[in-house]
Amino acid sequence: MLAFLLTTLLAAATPEPAPAAEAAPAKIGLCVACHGSDGRSRMPAAPHIGGQNEAYLVWALTQYREGRREGDVMNSVIGVLNRRDIEALSRWYARQTWPAIVQDEADAP
Repeated sequence: MLAFLLTTLLAAATPEPAPAAEAAPAKIGLCVACHGSDGRSRMPAAPHIGGQNEAYLVWALTQYREGRREGDVMNSVIGVLNRRDIEALSRWYARQTWPAIVQDEADAP
Protein backbone atom coordinates (compact mmCIF):
# COMPACT_ATOMS: atom_id res chain seq x y z
CA MET A 1 0.00 0.00 0.00
CA LEU A 2 2.82 2.39 0.89
CA ALA A 3 4.54 1.69 -2.44
CA PHE A 4 1.30 2.50 -4.28
CA LEU A 5 0.97 5.82 -2.43
CA LEU A 6 4.57 6.77 -3.11
CA THR A 7 4.23 5.90 -6.78
CA THR A 8 1.05 7.97 -7.02
CA LEU A 9 2.65 10.95 -5.28
CA LEU A 10 5.74 10.79 -7.47
CA ALA A 11 3.65 10.60 -10.62
CA ALA A 12 1.63 13.61 -9.53
CA ALA A 13 4.78 15.59 -8.69
CA THR A 14 6.51 14.87 -11.98
CA PRO A 15 6.07 17.90 -14.23
CA GLU A 16 4.57 17.36 -17.62
CA PRO A 17 6.90 18.07 -20.52
CA ALA A 18 6.58 21.57 -21.92
CA PRO A 19 4.46 21.76 -25.06
CA ALA A 20 6.34 22.05 -28.30
CA ALA A 21 6.94 25.61 -29.35
CA GLU A 22 4.16 26.86 -31.56
CA ALA A 23 5.27 27.71 -35.06
CA ALA A 24 4.80 31.30 -36.15
CA PRO A 25 1.83 31.88 -38.48
CA ALA A 26 2.54 31.66 -42.20
CA LYS A 27 1.83 35.34 -42.84
CA ILE A 28 3.72 36.78 -39.88
CA GLY A 29 6.16 38.33 -42.34
CA LEU A 30 3.55 40.99 -43.05
CA CYS A 31 3.72 42.13 -39.42
CA VAL A 32 7.37 41.78 -38.47
CA ALA A 33 8.74 45.01 -39.97
CA CYS A 34 6.52 47.15 -37.73
CA HIS A 35 5.53 44.90 -34.83
CA GLY A 36 8.40 42.38 -34.74
CA SER A 37 7.84 38.67 -34.32
CA ASP A 38 7.47 39.20 -30.56
CA GLY A 39 4.97 42.07 -30.76
CA ARG A 40 7.44 44.75 -29.66
CA SER A 41 7.00 47.75 -31.93
CA ARG A 42 9.90 48.54 -34.24
CA MET A 43 8.46 51.87 -35.33
CA PRO A 44 7.19 54.82 -33.27
CA ALA A 45 3.81 54.85 -35.02
CA ALA A 46 3.20 51.11 -34.58
CA PRO A 47 1.74 49.89 -31.28
CA HIS A 48 3.16 47.09 -29.19
CA ILE A 49 0.85 44.12 -29.72
CA GLY A 50 2.69 41.28 -27.96
CA GLY A 51 0.59 40.07 -25.04
CA GLN A 52 -2.44 42.01 -26.22
CA ASN A 53 -5.84 40.36 -25.74
CA GLU A 54 -6.47 37.88 -28.56
CA ALA A 55 -10.13 38.82 -29.02
CA TYR A 56 -9.19 42.48 -29.28
CA LEU A 57 -6.57 41.73 -31.95
CA VAL A 58 -9.10 39.72 -33.97
CA TRP A 59 -11.59 42.57 -33.64
CA ALA A 60 -9.06 45.25 -34.65
CA LEU A 61 -7.77 43.33 -37.67
CA THR A 62 -11.32 42.57 -38.77
CA GLN A 63 -12.15 46.27 -38.49
CA TYR A 64 -9.22 47.09 -40.79
CA ARG A 65 -10.26 44.39 -43.26
CA GLU A 66 -13.87 45.66 -43.36
CA GLY A 67 -12.76 49.28 -43.84
CA ARG A 68 -14.11 50.43 -40.46
CA ARG A 69 -10.65 51.29 -39.19
CA GLU A 70 -7.95 53.03 -41.19
CA GLY A 71 -4.20 53.09 -41.13
CA ASP A 72 -1.94 53.60 -44.13
CA VAL A 73 0.27 50.58 -43.56
CA MET A 74 -2.47 48.35 -42.18
CA ASN A 75 -4.77 49.12 -45.09
CA SER A 76 -2.02 48.09 -47.50
CA VAL A 77 -1.51 44.61 -45.96
CA ILE A 78 -4.88 43.65 -44.54
CA GLY A 79 -6.34 42.67 -47.91
CA VAL A 80 -4.23 39.52 -48.09
CA LEU A 81 -5.39 38.24 -44.70
CA ASN A 82 -8.37 35.94 -44.46
CA ARG A 83 -10.23 35.07 -41.24
CA ARG A 84 -7.92 32.14 -40.44
CA ASP A 85 -4.84 34.33 -40.95
CA ILE A 86 -6.29 36.97 -38.63
CA GLU A 87 -7.05 34.39 -35.96
CA ALA A 88 -3.59 32.78 -36.26
CA LEU A 89 -1.78 36.10 -36.05
CA SER A 90 -3.93 37.25 -33.13
CA ARG A 91 -3.32 34.01 -31.25
CA TRP A 92 0.45 34.29 -31.90
CA TYR A 93 0.78 37.87 -30.70
CA ALA A 94 -1.51 37.31 -27.70
CA ARG A 95 0.84 34.56 -26.51
CA GLN A 96 3.88 36.82 -26.58
CA THR A 97 5.04 38.76 -23.52
CA TRP A 98 3.64 42.25 -23.09
CA PRO A 99 6.63 44.60 -23.66
CA ALA A 100 6.07 46.52 -20.43
CA ILE A 101 6.57 43.30 -18.44
CA VAL A 102 9.90 42.66 -20.15
CA GLN A 103 11.00 46.23 -19.40
CA ASP A 104 9.99 45.94 -15.72
CA GLU A 105 11.99 42.72 -15.41
CA ALA A 106 15.02 44.40 -17.00
CA ASP A 107 14.78 47.27 -14.49
CA ALA A 108 14.58 44.95 -11.48
CA PRO A 109 17.77 44.56 -9.38
